[in-house]
Amino acid sequence: MTEHTSSTTTRAADAAPTAPSQGGGASLFTPAPGAAPMWRMVASQARMELRVMLRHGEQFLLTMVIPVLLLVGFSLTSVLDVGPGPRVDALTPGVLALAVMSTSFTGLAIGTGFERRYGVLKRLGATPLSRFGLLAAKTLAVLGVQAIQIALLCTVALALGWSPDPDPAGVLSAVALVLLATAAFSSLGLLMAGTLRAEATLAGANLVYVLMLGLGGVLFPTSSFPAPLEQAASLLPVTALSSGLRTVLADGSLPGWGAFAVLAVWALVCGLLASRLFRWE
Repeated sequence: MTEHTSSTTTRAADAAPTAPSQGGGASLFTPAPGAAPMWRMVASQARMELRVMLRHGEQFLLTMVIPVLLLVGFSLTSVLDVGPGPRVDALTPGVLALAVMSTSFTGLAIGTGFERRYGVLKRLGATPLSRFGLLAAKTLAVLGVQAIQIALLCTVALALGWSPDPDPAGVLSAVALVLLATAAFSSLGLLMAGTLRAEATLAGANLVYVLMLGLGGVLFPTSSFPAPLEQAASLLPVTALSSGLRTVLADGSLPGWGAFAVLAVWALVCGLLASRLFRWE
């Protein structure tokens, strides 16, 4: 009986897990509470925002399908008078401007407006991700979608015979215009989404999209408008972007400072208003 009990005790002792030593093994069971670094939280939120934007059917139609259809349809038909030269050369800069606007304004405004209505922004505000981090993540997601848009539209335009010939300084100017326009459109979209009801944001963003499509020199230069309308249209951000891109990509020259000034004013004014008036609930 003694030997049996002793052997049983020995086997039980061998099978029992041993406590971690005081060395490196003890750290495996030590919790390390705390938020992740800000850059990691922003990157994770940006990836999620990007997936949501690409998976949303209406936003995909708005940001990808419609610009491609406009570029292909009006390049292959003579419905619109776009002036002398290849039609695709005249249309591509304006369609690129429309794509930038559709993502950084229309899609962002509608998506953020419904996130605010459903309480998503309020719940995200309770996480370690700050409001600045959330806006930074949304901005990165917008830039990611725009990169995909520009690559897709340039590929389609090249397949249609587009032959841009900008100099390196012109390319840098075009990039600066796109970034400045993104800031302007995003500020306007956040201003609408943070001050209006979701339904009003939906209607207003689509209305602005249609008006800027018709009056912003997207499909044809605004020089064909009557003088008063041309002057008024020149103050629109999409007109500044489309005319600047057309100067670089179609004319092969540098855009004037007027395009940069218009976009900078829109970005500054709308950004200040959005920072003061945006409501997270």
